[in-house]
Amino acid sequence: MTPKSTVKKKTSGTKANKSFDFEASLNELEKLVDALEEGDLSLEQSLQDFERGINLTRSCQNALTEAQQKVKILLENNDQPTLEDYQPKAPK
Repeated sequence: MTPKSTVKKKTSGTKANKSFDFEASLNELEKLVDALEEGDLSLEQSLQDFERGINLTRSCQNALTEAQQKVKILLENNDQPTLEDYQPKAPK
């Protein structure tokens, strides 16, 4: 019997899901890396975990980019009382 990855995968997460949990995704990514580095997974499971890791990395990077854009907007306003609608970039 080949070892299975112990990392639980989220199946309810979609691109339309607005409640992205950065910390949970980063934690899952760290667990995936640990499991892959151990080298006890089958090739098929390793590829699945690698693909999941790539998706998590992209999601985390998008979240960081959006946060950076929000901070930039706030700093550019110099504490002015004007409000701007935030428009996140469409995922690639």
